[in-house]
Amino acid sequence: MTFRIGALIFLAALLGWGGRWLTHSSVSGADRPEGAARTPDPQSTPVLVELFTSEGCSSCPPADALLSRLSRSQPVVGANIIALEEHVTYWDDEGWKDPFSADTMTERQKEYAHAFGGKEIYTPQMIVDGRTEFVGSFGKEALRAIDSASRKPKPAIHLSWQANDALAIQIDPLPNLGAGDSPQIFFAIAEDMLHSDVKTGENAGRALEHTGVVRQLVSLEKAAASQEGFSATIPVHAAREWNRSNLRAVVFVQEHRSRQILALAAIPFPAE
Repeated sequence: MTFRIGALIFLAALLGWGGRWLTHSSVSGADRPEGAARTPDPQSTPVLVELFTSEGCSSCPPADALLSRLSRSQPVVGANIIALEEHVTYWDDEGWKDPFSADTMTERQKEYAHAFGGKEIYTPQMIVDGRTEFVGSFGKEALRAIDSASRKPKPAIHLSWQANDALAIQIDPLPNLGAGDSPQIFFAIAEDMLHSDVKTGENAGRALEHTGVVRQLVSLEKAAASQEGFSATIPVHAAREWNRSNLRAVVFVQEHRSRQILALAAIPFPAE
């Protein structure tokens, strides 16, 4: 592990078991077995949980596991957790090149660092709804942040698949836009149930499991005004090596300057 990532990495390593707190939180269904799957109520508020991580970081596997449990067990009543695991590139020269890393993810984390006041980037870092950041293995902090985000209503995003993998997107008007800011619309493809056998680096010999790995992230366009909403149909292309049955399309609206999430939705890929 290098010192450039910061002291928070050391804390994450010491407290990597923080995800265990999930099953003991009063915010969640404490009587549910750890990891048990739950479908959120359709009226739940969608909450975006992003994890900046790397297979080259020894402190990251506990955070990866926490993100998976959050996505699977949906432990916060009133929240529909949509998880994105974003693999950065700055660990790729430390002994193991992460097969899921992308420059797009590193740049996105830097944008968050600027929005949070110029903080140093590090892994594992979890960010909830673009509002709150903390060490990615801190389970109690994750539950608190998700619960808080779920109490802030969001305009709806309606997604539906059309012929030939075209995705129809309808975003309701955005009355919650911050003064002087502008909305940016993002489209992501995320894949669940990914596995890696790490051969070298800090996680050498470990078998790692991943949920919500971002395969593609693109900015669609900036909406013209906060009251107009957005409507479009976009072509979607899944690479051959991606498992369609484990893919989700995620669309979210994010303030350009503050990086706060204004609206959010996800839909599984259709069968071929």
